[in-house]
Amino acid sequence: MADLILYSNPMSRGRIARWMLEEVGQPYEVRYLDYGPQMKAPEYLAINPMGKVPALVHGGRVVTEYAAICAYLADAFPEAGLAPSDRSAYYRWLFFGAGPLEAALVMQALGLEVPADRRAMVGFGTIETTYAALESALSAAPYLAGERFSAADVATGSQIGYGLQFGTIEPRPVFEAYWNRIRERPALVRANAADTAAMREKEV
Repeated sequence: MADLILYSNPMSRGRIARWMLEEVGQPYEVRYLDYGPQMKAPEYLAINPMGKVPALVHGGRVVTEYAAICAYLADAFPEAGLAPSDRSAYYRWLFFGAGPLEAALVMQALGLEVPADRRAMVGFGTIETTYAALESALSAAPYLAGERFSAADVATGSQIGYGLQFGTIEPRPVFEAYWNRIRERPALVRANAADTAAMREKEV
C-alpha cells in the first residue's frame, strides 16, 4: 500500500490534489468515493468529518482542502521544487484561489450578488475587484509566485483553468495566456487522463 492515499472523486476538486501528487512524483493510491452515502459513511467521516473530497492521508496524517493539500505536499517533498524560498507571493496567491477567487466564482455561478453596502463583509468585495487583483499578478510574472512554477499554480491555476473551461470565469487574455502556459504540463496531462478514465469506467 502506498504511503500517500488520496480520497477523491473524478468530478471534484480532488483532480487538483491528483495533479499536485503527479507533480511531486511520489507513489500514491487513489480511492474514489461516490457522492452521497459513501462520503457520509462513518469510516470516511473519521477521515474527513465534512464528508467531502479531497482528503489526503500520508503516514497517518490527514490533510483536507485542496489548497492545504497542495501546500502540504510541496513542504513534504521539497525536492520537487514546488515551494519557493521566498513564500510571500506564493502563500498570497495559493490561498487567494481557495478564498476570494473561489467565493466570488461560486456566488456568481449561483446568481447571487452581494449588496453594495455589504461588500465589506465578504472576502472578495466584487467579482471585478477579484479579477483585477488576479490579472495584476499574472501580468507581472509568468507564474503566480514569480518566475517559476509552484504549488500556487496547481491550486489557483486549476481554478482559472476550470473557470475558462466551463465558462465561469471571464476569459480575459491574461488568464488565457497563463492557462496556456501550464495546461500541457506532463503531470497535469497524466492526472487528467487518469481521472477521465475513471469517469468513463463509472459510465459503463
